[in-house]
Amino acid sequence: MKKLFKHRLTWPVAALAALVVINTIARPQFLSLTVKENQLYGPLVTILRDSAPLMLVALGMTLVIATRGIDLSVGAVMAVSGAVSLTIIARSEAPGSFATVAIAVIVGILVALVLGVWNGFLVSVLGIQPIIATLVLMLAGRGVALLITGGAITTVVSPPYKWIAAGYIAYLPVAMFISIAAIVAVALFERRTALGVLTEAVGINPEASRLAGVRSRSIIWGAYIVSGVLAGVAGIIFAGRTMAADANAAGFMIELYAILAVVLGGTSLMGGKFSIAGTVIGVLIIQTLDSTILFLGVPSAQKPLFFAIVVVIVVLIQSTRVHDFGRSVGQRFARKEPTDIRIDEEVAA
Repeated sequence: MKKLFKHRLTWPVAALAALVVINTIARPQFLSLTVKENQLYGPLVTILRDSAPLMLVALGMTLVIATRGIDLSVGAVMAVSGAVSLTIIARSEAPGSFATVAIAVIVGILVALVLGVWNGFLVSVLGIQPIIATLVLMLAGRGVALLITGGAITTVVSPPYKWIAAGYIAYLPVAMFISIAAIVAVALFERRTALGVLTEAVGINPEASRLAGVRSRSIIWGAYIVSGVLAGVAGIIFAGRTMAADANAAGFMIELYAILAVVLGGTSLMGGKFSIAGTVIGVLIIQTLDSTILFLGVPSAQKPLFFAIVVVIVVLIQSTRVHDFGRSVGQRFARKEPTDIRIDEEVAA
């Protein structure tokens, strides 16, 4: 039982389960599923579909944090990727063509890859602190997206592109399958090969890893590249929801939510050991909480405050110091010390 409570996934799973129970009690239809035109609908399906962009970004953020880094540019990369893809489609003579959409998506992802390479170069080769290196692209990326779209919101009509974000396969959303594919790919590379161990080694002690023969520079560089690519895919999905490239709205504050999801999943910001499963649960907690806030009718201006309060509660529940304090208090009340017993006997005499 003690091992169960000490497991890093116990409290995130408990928090997610609590949110599901609260939502089910507040609105019994939360667990309901309906099928319309060979498409599955319901609150749970909506959560899984809408969590796809954050899931992709958080997976990349997990690898970056595991190397003792941070990537604040993922939201800007999303904006650039979506702007590039929709601009190509808008300028095409056949915006509804599958070939046009395929080219737009590939180019958008390649641009995101280049941006990831740039971040990795600044951090791993030039040795710039990750928060500063990625802050540069965070500030400049949205400006680049505005230049690509000409300072306006680019809108297109392209059913194949919209299908990426709103389409269905086998009754389930396409966006959900994309996020599942990313989860499986990252998990296989990081947990079924030596790459995950090397990533953790670099995060724990980069210098010792280098002296042991580990190519820490390549590991760190690769983490930022993966983060950039996944953010690019997330940007394409986000743009496909509204079929509009809005440089200011795309990926707004998603870097903060991604970091929060990683931390809620049990990964330390100090680097080293990380949990892909924990990140997945962290993303689902955030998305479920967001759905709960919308259901409660919390105004948009108050939403961040409500979100912060709940997150603080969840973090305190996961804190080992809080657990130790509660355990020590419980032990004090459960039994008396021998000295206290002798004092009580003397007073009675």
